[in-house]
Amino acid sequence: MDWLPLFTVYPVSFYQGASFPFALLFHYLCNKDSFSIQSRYLFLLAGGGALAVAAMGPYALLVFTSALCAMVLLSSLGPQDVHRWTFFFQMSWQTLCHLGLHYTEYYLQEPPSVRFCITLSCLMLLTQRVTSLCMDICDGKVEAASGLARNGSSWSDYVCKSLPYFSYLLFFPALLGGSLCSFQRFQASVQRSGSPSHHRRDFWSLGWRGLQILALECLREALSLLVSAGPGLEDCQHVECVYTMWTTAGLFKLTYYSHWLRDDSLLHAAGFGVEFGEEEYIPDADIWTLETTHRIALFTRTWNQSTAQWLRRLIFQRSRGCRLLQTFAFSAWWHGLHPGQVFGFLCWAVMVEADYLIHTFANGFIRCWPLRLLYRALTWAHTQLIIAYIMLAVEGRNLSSLRLLCNSFNSVFPMVYCILLFLLAKRKHKVN
Repeated sequence: MDWLPLFTVYPVSFYQGASFPFALLFHYLCNKDSFSIQSRYLFLLAGGGALAVAAMGPYALLVFTSALCAMVLLSSLGPQDVHRWTFFFQMSWQTLCHLGLHYTEYYLQEPPSVRFCITLSCLMLLTQRVTSLCMDICDGKVEAASGLARNGSSWSDYVCKSLPYFSYLLFFPALLGGSLCSFQRFQASVQRSGSPSHHRRDFWSLGWRGLQILALECLREALSLLVSAGPGLEDCQHVECVYTMWTTAGLFKLTYYSHWLRDDSLLHAAGFGVEFGEEEYIPDADIWTLETTHRIALFTRTWNQSTAQWLRRLIFQRSRGCRLLQTFAFSAWWHGLHPGQVFGFLCWAVMVEADYLIHTFANGFIRCWPLRLLYRALTWAHTQLIIAYIMLAVEGRNLSSLRLLCNSFNSVFPMVYCILLFLLAKRKHKVN
């Protein structure tokens, strides 16, 4: 459920690629006895600071301020209060920065700075790590940082004990992208010691990811030629708009798949992508499931999996009523509350709700396998078209792009699910 403005994807990929040798160096040094645990945390923290300055320029101060304030709150609040106050601060700070982007784009009518957009992306990921850490503290999985100040005998001891927390917030392999890494897995990965067989597995894993990225980039280039040669939403007519939407959304998805695999490769190169302790590494891009599923709900859980699980834990499981709507509404807020994002995420929530009712009804009604096969084929196509519709709404972001999309023939596809949702909900209410 995580989208970035597409014009920021390639600069981010460049800086992630530039970080790759340092990730390999860190992985290599971790197998040296002379490279202490404290040195590892400092290496990751210094790398994060250098990467932030290189990618964001002066806007890096926004990230450093956020991380520093979050660390102050973590150090001063108890386990019962830390999540509420850090969540409030992080989302307030991030929202203020997003409002700055709104002011530039919609009021000044100027193109936003790429560095500022990268900063916003970094702040969104920082919010994930901060809230994940706070939830772990509340659940008793991680020692509260506030306890370090009471237990430490001196200021220097406190700084050393708080270094893992601060390093976790800004460590460079996950600063600009990548699957959400919990604090427990972060600590276990930093404190690990590798083996030769483990290094061989990492080598082949990185090589396989490199081949996947190359294949995706070739497909993306071929598809971009088709998109550029075809009509846009402002020029297409009727069914022709379906082709335009499908190919454009396919280009978006290939771009994100490639970007996620690069981020995944960087985390693996630094040693954060393997299993340690009780937690299994969750990749963001399960391409096979995303492209073959006929269920919108399954697509939703699989798209950017670590973010989907974070949203489930942060909002869905803590909400009492309208949990699905609250989760998607928060996702729109977290992404920046652009008009297209608000419409796209709320439409997504309605589509998931319809998906549950439609498939529950169909599983009890369709018995013979030829009809089931036909049903799966039709729902697969409809799922992909609805996701493409949502993707264009979210990526378009502004009102003019949203108006073009809503006035096109493509609005038929979500409308069908809305009608089915109304009819099946009414039927379910009568049965109850």
